[in-house]
Amino acid sequence: MTDYVLHPGLVLILGALVLPFLRGGLRTVAVLALPLVALALVWQVPDGPAWQVHWLDYTLAPLQGDKLSRLFATIFALMAVGGGLFALGQKSRVEVPAAFVYAGSAIGVALAGDLVTVFAFWELMAVGSTLVLWSAGGEASYRAARRYLMIHLLGGVVLFAGITGHIVGTGSVAFTRMAPDSIAHWLILIGFLVNAGAPPLSAWLPDAYPEASWSGTVFLSAFTTKTAVYVLIRGFPGTELLVWVGLFMVFYGIVYALLENDMRRILAYSIINQVGFMIAGIGIGTEMALNGAAAHAFTHIIYKALLLMSAGSVMLMTDRRKCSELGGLFHTMPLTTVCGTIGALAISAFPLTSGFVSKSMVTQAAIDGHLLTVWLLLVAASAGVFLHAGIKFPWFVFFQKDSGLRPAEPPASMRWAMVFFATLCIGIGIWSEPLYALLPYPVTFVPYTWAHVLTQVQLLLFSGLAFFVMLPYLKRTPTITLDTDWFWRKLGPAVAAVGARAIGGFQRGFGAAWSAAVSRVLASAERHHGPDSRLARTWPTASMALSVVVVLLGYLLLYYIQ
Repeated sequence: MTDYVLHPGLVLILGALVLPFLRGGLRTVAVLALPLVALALVWQVPDGPAWQVHWLDYTLAPLQGDKLSRLFATIFALMAVGGGLFALGQKSRVEVPAAFVYAGSAIGVALAGDLVTVFAFWELMAVGSTLVLWSAGGEASYRAARRYLMIHLLGGVVLFAGITGHIVGTGSVAFTRMAPDSIAHWLILIGFLVNAGAPPLSAWLPDAYPEASWSGTVFLSAFTTKTAVYVLIRGFPGTELLVWVGLFMVFYGIVYALLENDMRRILAYSIINQVGFMIAGIGIGTEMALNGAAAHAFTHIIYKALLLMSAGSVMLMTDRRKCSELGGLFHTMPLTTVCGTIGALAISAFPLTSGFVSKSMVTQAAIDGHLLTVWLLLVAASAGVFLHAGIKFPWFVFFQKDSGLRPAEPPASMRWAMVFFATLCIGIGIWSEPLYALLPYPVTFVPYTWAHVLTQVQLLLFSGLAFFVMLPYLKRTPTITLDTDWFWRKLGPAVAAVGARAIGGFQRGFGAAWSAAVSRVLASAERHHGPDSRLARTWPTASMALSVVVVLLGYLLLYYIQ
């Protein structure tokens, strides 16, 4: 292993372990400095393996760089900077350290050159994100954290099985391009798609994220789904199935976001929608499409964090989260209103915002590939994005009717974080060349042509007209949206309750016979292994022999698995 390149993800993770013991100004400096140090270290990682570790008969590359990994590691570190600034006033002593473990693990996935390292950081990322969710406190967040962990442990088991099968079948641990041509690769693909929020388990995302704290949701929005986008770009580019999975996610997110009343659930469904655009681009698989997917992941982290920062500010200052309870906040929260509106324009791919210079690459790739149906669906989905996130969120939260609420602006650190990300949204939209230079393939795409600008402006204007025409039907009421999480939130507990009652009835009906059988077994054990038995004198030896046998069997199992 070379020792002159520090691992950016490990620096952030180890630093996070120290944060709970810091107080006052020292803690503030550490929260801001740690991700900045990680960001600087990302750009010290050379192309190719920087670390190599020998494990069993394999050579691992826990730290490896190229343009794609550097792009994602950069935005993950930037997100940790902005999220940390926004959360400086967070009273929980767990959330920010957990978020930095989460962010460092995402950086670890992005810089991993082998599947074993990917899996290790993948699971650590699940632990960190669960702690972020759990740290919000309250029964709702605890329950959401348990459901969230259940889904991600399931995805982790599937991924582990796939990676194990891949290593056995190929003899290689390198993380390179794969095709879904074997059971192992299908399992890896499914494991990746679980974290992406793909069907049929998409509902884990809007079920969990809105139950985090006002700052926790900002962190949660950035890492899990975008690391999934990264590994799909790395492992399964050009897999046609992903085009249709992505399109399903696009419209699924739109429909449920339009039905929602909770402002953070609207934005959570919007995450699924936007990741759908990225996955569709990965499925198209051309250099233009992959550049578009990577660029859109980069810009999405920024504008989605900005939207959730504005929503978190509203939640903190009003103690409200439902659109039906909000409105008229622009009177006393003008900065939050402006920043939230900039985020809404960026997610809608409005010209001069970051979303325009990234999303248009994916639609252009569909045109270049003569995928007319895919292009039409992506264009229709762009209109839907403007309806639910571009207009609905800012209109119902900051404008519409006057709710009578007159909250002040959030604390200074939160305002600075929103201004920072709003500036990035506008800056990247005006000057896209630095972003394009980071992309994995050479970029010849020019976003600001008359055709691109006029098409997008017309689309957004007609979408806006449709919103206000249908406004009476879009006004929200206190409702609950039924989603596939019903199966594990309602059906699962109901089945468990029925099973518990059945077991209770069995025990009551056969309790006497059961107790008698247990008593006979215990009596037999006492006769043969009690303190007065002859075998008791040799029990330590037997126990040691049994332990050796168990260890030997475990070793043989590991040996033959590899």
